[in-house]
Amino acid sequence: MGRKVNVIGVGMVPFAKPGASEEYNVMAAKAARAALEDAGVMYSDVEQAYAGYVFGDSTCGQRAVYEVGLTGIPVFNVNNNCSTGSSALMLAKQIVEGGIAECVIAIGFEQMEKGALGSKYDDRTNPLDQHAGVMNRVQGFAQAPPAAQMFGGAGREYRWKYGTKRETFAKVSEKSRKHAGKNPFALFRDPLTVEEILASPEVFDPLTRFQCCPPTCGAAAAVLCSDDFAKKKGIDNPVYIAGQAMTTDYDSSFGDSMIKMVGYDMAKNAAKKVYEQTGIGAEDVDVIELHDCFTSNEILTYEALGLCPEGEAEKFIWDGDNSYGGQVVTNPSGGLLSKGHPLGATGLAQCTELVWHLRGQAKERQVEGAKIGLQHNLGLGGACVITMYRRN
Repeated sequence: MGRKVNVIGVGMVPFAKPGASEEYNVMAAKAARAALEDAGVMYSDVEQAYAGYVFGDSTCGQRAVYEVGLTGIPVFNVNNNCSTGSSALMLAKQIVEGGIAECVIAIGFEQMEKGALGSKYDDRTNPLDQHAGVMNRVQGFAQAPPAAQMFGGAGREYRWKYGTKRETFAKVSEKSRKHAGKNPFALFRDPLTVEEILASPEVFDPLTRFQCCPPTCGAAAAVLCSDDFAKKKGIDNPVYIAGQAMTTDYDSSFGDSMIKMVGYDMAKNAAKKVYEQTGIGAEDVDVIELHDCFTSNEILTYEALGLCPEGEAEKFIWDGDNSYGGQVVTNPSGGLLSKGHPLGATGLAQCTELVWHLRGQAKERQVEGAKIGLQHNLGLGGACVITMYRRN
């Protein structure tokens, strides 16, 4: 372990539907300026920038950063599928931790197209071909969007294994909408009942339309620095990164389990690494932002993170242990399901939400007395980043 790394500034823009957002560079610049203003620092203080996005031409990161300032600093473009934002955050954290820089910025953004995600290239090997191979062996291919088939298949496997009710999956989405109702940055803020969620068009059993995250546009950013830099700027008791780990696919990802194929073992092992780094367990966490791209993945992630024993997520959900007044508040932002999922921005939007809670700045959705926050950001292909934040 190297130096302590603080998150002294965060910012984001309200998420929007494809076609209704500003250009990626405009959104990214607004998020970056918000993070710098929140930190109380100038762009000239920043020594390096890490820009995360999935869909876009080369050097979009430079184009976005140039809106903020032209200081000649290194700008690194990052793409790690849906975990892109957290991957940019991790690179920024490592450069400060290692003593290479005192103050850096991580920016995530995405200007998405309408419709389900699909491959942009058909003249080369698809990076998810091994994942698709698992799906082909286990359940075959259907007409639904590929991601929904993968995570839906994992949900179906979970149902068969534990006898979980379809209503339980819908209950997750109901909770997400309820939380999003208090988040001005969220895309979908109107409440939904379990009955309404189940009545929406089926995408891939057990998933209905309201159990799948929508394509979204948006941006978020975080300013990271060393203790020395924070003291120099007069910043007292900042939120800091207590532990962080990234895992990629294991042999188990490509066996005969849809649950493992969509990243269960990646999440479980990354969480274990972070708990070991920090000496803090799942039972100590106050607030979590996790990667609920589909309701099935939120259920799987409860167990992967150790919030409840394997096979007991249904009880955890119906007991209300995933919300206010329960064991731990999960996705107070509304999560990907309701806040939206602009791929490159998601990890940094999660970071922003958690920092606000640990500072006591989350307003109506504030988790009372929050001191420890946990972030889970998953991308198929694959990469899972777990980050633990603390404030003393």
